[in-house]
Amino acid sequence: MNNLQQADEYRRYRAVELMEQGESKDLISRILGVSLGSLYKWQERSRRGEDLKTKFRSGRPRTISDEQLTELSRLLSEGAVAHGWENNLWTSARVREVIKKHFGIEFSRWHVWRILTSYLGWTARRPVQQTKRRDETAIELWKANDLHRIVLDSEKRGDHLVFIDETGFMMTPTIRRTFAAPGVTPINKVSDPHGRISVIGALSISPRRKRLGWHYHALNDNTNFRGPNVVEFLRSLAGEVGNSMTIIWDSIIIHWSDVVAVCMATHPRIVSEFFPPYAPELNPVDRAWFYIKYDRLPNFTPATTAQLRSSVERELEVIKTNPPLLRSFIHHSGLPLDF
Repeated sequence: MNNLQQADEYRRYRAVELMEQGESKDLISRILGVSLGSLYKWQERSRRGEDLKTKFRSGRPRTISDEQLTELSRLLSEGAVAHGWENNLWTSARVREVIKKHFGIEFSRWHVWRILTSYLGWTARRPVQQTKRRDETAIELWKANDLHRIVLDSEKRGDHLVFIDETGFMMTPTIRRTFAAPGVTPINKVSDPHGRISVIGALSISPRRKRLGWHYHALNDNTNFRGPNVVEFLRSLAGEVGNSMTIIWDSIIIHWSDVVAVCMATHPRIVSEFFPPYAPELNPVDRAWFYIKYDRLPNFTPATTAQLRSSVERELEVIKTNPPLLRSFIHHSGLPLDF
């Protein structure tokens, strides 16, 4: 018996076991990737006392060869759009159709899942959303040309190079998968789904020794950043790293509002540069937010905004004392910086 046959046999017994425990057939169908008809058939066979083991058929078994696996990998690398779907996300149902079309082999979704994970080494990943207005060519040109110019000009002036970004930490938690018993959906109870803490952060690189610094400011509960808040942070930041700064941030309206423009005019040694549009992942500070939300505080459901603030500020302070972590934010942003 090969691995696929063993998996199919396990799936039958597991499905019957879950049905005997009273689990919903719809849920079992989604979990195991089988049709409701198969579930009813297996349940009926079990009630009649029939064996659920895989029955071996005469002739050549319907498996997929190494050559076909290589070709399947190539086909999947083209993306789902190339095969007629509206986006490039691969599901077991879509891969099943590709195998059927190109190799004439009809596998269950469970078999396809086994092929993807055990034979091709694929893993389930959460897609990253990007706007269709994003210009990949312009982003690559910015990294190769504009960033190089910004860094050279900053070094000539002896500036701190500073990345700035804002975010909100919500009372509603950032959801990440967790373990649970079969058929049991974990529940997080949220006390205030609209409660939030707005934070602005900056990652600085000193001009000579290339030391990394972390700076932040949190607003009052349930408030959003405006131009005056940004100016207040810039003045505080100048007091910490010095007036000579080259800041790089997103071109959102609060970063080029009138009050910010006046601040820049009165502080000529603060130079403002912008990331290309729709490329938030280039900002190392965005990586810091991701780290806190998805690594340090996933599924966190505070009882009050005060508890949320305390937890967020604790994580922000930890970042401040961890230069290797700050360096990793720059590394994962993909910015070609050598320091």
